[in-house]
Amino acid sequence: MTPALTFFIGLVLLILFGWYFATDFGPRKRLLATVLMLLLVAFSIVTIWPPSKKIQLGLDIKGGTSFLIRLVAGDRPITKNNLDQAVEVIRKRVDYFGAGEPVISPVGTDRILVQIPGLDPAKIIEARQQLSRVAKLEFRLVYPDNGERLRAIDAGTEVIPPEYRIEKYTIQQEEGKKPIEERLLVKKKADLGGDRVTESNAYYGPDGWTVQLKFDSAGAKIFGQITEANVGHRFAIVLDNVIQSAPSIRTAIYGGDAIITGHFNEQEARGLASVLENPLQTPVSMEEQRSVSPTLGQDSIRSSIMAGLLGLAITLLLVLVYYKFAGLIANLALIVNIILLMGALTMFNFVLTLPGIAGIILTIGLAVDASVLIYERLREELALGKSLKVAVQTAYEKAFSSILDANVTTLITAAILFWKASGPVKGFAISLSLGILASLFTALIVGRNLFSWFVDTGRVKRISMLHLISSHNFNFLGKGFLAVMCSLALLIVGATSFVIRGDRNFGVDFKGGDLLSLSAAKTVQIAQIRDALKPIHLDNEPIQQSAQGDRNFITLRLPLNTSEQVERTIREHIPSGQFKVEREERVGSLVGGELARNSLWALGLGIFGILIYVTFRFELSFAVGAIVALLHDVLITVGVFSLLGRELTLPLVGAILTIAGYSINDTIVVYDRIREGLASGQRGTIEQIMNASINQTLSRTILTSTVTLIPILCLFFLGGAVLRDFSLAIIIGVVVGTYSSIFIASPIVLWWTRARGGSASSLRREVTQKSTVTTPTTAT
Repeated sequence: MTPALTFFIGLVLLILFGWYFATDFGPRKRLLATVLMLLLVAFSIVTIWPPSKKIQLGLDIKGGTSFLIRLVAGDRPITKNNLDQAVEVIRKRVDYFGAGEPVISPVGTDRILVQIPGLDPAKIIEARQQLSRVAKLEFRLVYPDNGERLRAIDAGTEVIPPEYRIEKYTIQQEEGKKPIEERLLVKKKADLGGDRVTESNAYYGPDGWTVQLKFDSAGAKIFGQITEANVGHRFAIVLDNVIQSAPSIRTAIYGGDAIITGHFNEQEARGLASVLENPLQTPVSMEEQRSVSPTLGQDSIRSSIMAGLLGLAITLLLVLVYYKFAGLIANLALIVNIILLMGALTMFNFVLTLPGIAGIILTIGLAVDASVLIYERLREELALGKSLKVAVQTAYEKAFSSILDANVTTLITAAILFWKASGPVKGFAISLSLGILASLFTALIVGRNLFSWFVDTGRVKRISMLHLISSHNFNFLGKGFLAVMCSLALLIVGATSFVIRGDRNFGVDFKGGDLLSLSAAKTVQIAQIRDALKPIHLDNEPIQQSAQGDRNFITLRLPLNTSEQVERTIREHIPSGQFKVEREERVGSLVGGELARNSLWALGLGIFGILIYVTFRFELSFAVGAIVALLHDVLITVGVFSLLGRELTLPLVGAILTIAGYSINDTIVVYDRIREGLASGQRGTIEQIMNASINQTLSRTILTSTVTLIPILCLFFLGGAVLRDFSLAIIIGVVVGTYSSIFIASPIVLWWTRARGGSASSLRREVTQKSTVTTPTTAT
C-alpha cells in the first residue's frame, strides 16, 4: 500500500470519526459506525496480509544475536557525529558476516545496538571480537605520479611496487546517482597514524563546506615533512583499511593545522570530520550480549501462538455461554479488536517479540472487561423493569466512566513502561497500549452499534444472561482489619525471603553476569553438570533444569565472561549429552545497575501518574487507597516470586507494571460505583455505601479476573519455558489484585477519611464536586 493511499484512507477515517461523534444516535449513526468498522477491518487485513512478509519478528523468535556497545570517551567527549560515524564503521564490520538485514542503531548518546539475525553460534565469539576491536585511522600516500603507474600496471607494462597496493575508493554522489569508484595505488604502511589528530570539525567557508583538522606536535612535524615532499600529489585517509577520502596536497602545511576542501555537502563534510576524530580509537565496552537459537525461537512462538489461540477459544466460549446473545456481540467485538490490534502493530512496523505476544494475549482478557462492565450494568437496568432499548442506552452511559478511568490508568503505566523500558519489554508496552485503545473502540463503538442494529430496529426485544454470581450483602469492610493482617503477614514473609536470598533474587539483567541455556539430546542430571564444573570452580552457581516438548534444557547463571569456558567444559566432560547452545546472555554490571534504576523510576513515575489522575477524577482519599492497593499487589507478587525461588528479570519488570495497571483497573471500577453512590445521594453511612458498591461490582470483578486468567493460564502451561515466569507473575498479580480491590482499597479510603477528621457528609460533598467537574459525557 502506497503512502499516498494510506494517507487518503486515514483522512477518510478521520472524517468519518468526526461525523460519527457529531451525529445524534439513530440510523445514520449506526451506518457510520458500521462503515468505520468495515473500513478499519479491511484496512487492517490489507496491512497484515501476508503475515509471513508483513509481520517483523524479533531476535527472540527468529533467532540471532544482539550486542549493546558503549563508546568509551577519551580526551574528547563523544558527539552525535562521532556516534553516527561509529555506527557506519560497525555496519561495515557486520557486513563481513553476511547476515540478512542486520540492525545497527544508536542508543542514547554513547551506545550502539547491533542485532544480527540468524548468526551462526560458531561465529558469535568472532563477531564480538570484530565489534570490540579498535578502529585504525591512517594517512597513506598515493603513488606520486597522478595515476600513470596504475595505468601502466593495467596495460601490463609495469608491476605493482612492493610497498604499494591497489585500493578501491568509492565516492558517494547525490541521491539517486550511482557512486563513482576509483582505483588508487596506495602505500601499504601508514605514513602518519590517526592517533596524532587532536581535533577535527566541519564548517562552511569561502570554498564551500570545509573540513579542518589539527595534529599534536609530533604529528604536525611529520605532516609538515610529508606535505613538503609531496606537493601536488594525493594522500589517502584510511579507516579500517577503507579509503574515506583522497585529497590533493596543494602546499606544504606546517604548524599542525590543515584544511580539506572539495565538493562536499554538509553531511559529507561532517562525516569526514567525524572519521578524522575516529570515535572507535579507544576500546569499546561490550555492555550486553543476547543470543537465541532459531530452533528455540520457533518452538517458543509456536507454543505462544497455540496458547493464545486456545485462550481465545475458551474465552469466546465462556462469554458466549454466560451472556448468550450479548456474548455473541462481545465476541464479535473481541475478534474485531484483535484484527485492529494486529493491523496497527504491523502499520507501525512493530517488531513482534515474545513479551509482545504475551501483551497481545493479555489484551484478550482485558478486552472482555469493558463488555463485562456494560453487561452487568445492563442486567441491573433490566432488573429495574426498563425496556431493552432504554436499558442498553443507560448501561453504556453508566459504564462509560468506569471504562474510561480503568483504561486510562492502565495506559499511564503502559506509557511509562514504553518510555523507560528497552528492547522486548518496550514491545510489550506497545502491544498493551494499542490493545487498550482497540478495546475502547470496539467496546464503545463496535459493540454498541452492533447491539443497536438488533435492539433499536426491533429484531431483538428481550435478552437473557446467566447469573451465577448474585449480589449479596457481604460485610467486606468488616473484614478489612483481618484482610490487612493477612496481607501484612504475607508481606513480612515475602520480605524476609527477599532479604535472605539477597542478590539471588535478581537475574543477570540486574546484577550483571552470563546466562547460558543448553539443550541436551537426553536427560542430564544437575549433579552431572556440577561435577563437570568442579575443575573450574563454578559448581556452586545456580543451575535450573526444564523441559519443553521432547527437549531438555539446562540453564546456568554464571559470573561475567565465563559462559564460553563453561560450555566447553560441559561438552568435554559429558560428550554424550550432545549439547547445543539455545540461548546466551551477557550483561555488564553497569547496564544491570541502569536497568534496576530505570525499573524503579518506571514504577515510581507510574505511581505518581496514577496518584495525580485518581486525585483529579475522584478525591485524595481514593488516590491513597489506590496507591496502597497497587503497592500491596506489586510487593506481594515480588515476595511470592522470592518464596518460589524465582529470579527478577527485565521482562518481569513489564509483568509487574502490568500488574500495577491491572490492580488500578480493578480498584477504579469499585471506586466508580462508590462515587456514583455518594454523588447520587444514596442513603446510608460510608461503610454501607462502600459495602453495597463492592457487592454490586463483585460479579464483574470475579468474571473479569476469570476471563483475564484464562489466556494467561494457557500461556503459563503451554507457552514454553521462556514466558513461564512472565505469565506466572501476571497470574499472581491478577489473583492478588482481585483480592486487594475487594478487601484492601476501600477500607484504606475509609480509614484515611477518618484519620484526617473527615465525615461521611464531607466525603460525599467532595466526591460530588469532583463528579460534577470531571465526569465526561459519553458519545451516543
